[in-house]
Amino acid sequence: MMIVVVTNAPPRLRGRLAVWLLEIRPGVYIGNYSRKVREMIWRQVTDMIGEGDAVIAWAAPNDAGFDFETIGKNRRRPVDFDGLKLVAFDPPEVDQRAK
Repeated sequence: MMIVVVTNAPPRLRGRLAVWLLEIRPGVYIGNYSRKVREMIWRQVTDMIGEGDAVIAWAAPNDAGFDFETIGKNRRRPVDFDGLKLVAFDPPEVDQRAK
């Protein structure tokens, strides 16, 4: 099982994801493919995401039972904590013009 979530994705990418995966909510795609197909889909996401951002998660034989990757600008970023992948939150950007 794998899940791809995109934000601000170009229509071309959304259409491409819809060819392979089921869009259960806007920007949320699920499917059940092999590692090879999953990596091919993620390559297409990374090539076509543009100014948007995306995350992919899939079942994996590790302690958490899943793994994930991200691309694009987002406050959430994966960090390794003693072999366990967690999510760190960056502080919100402050608009310098507002000061």
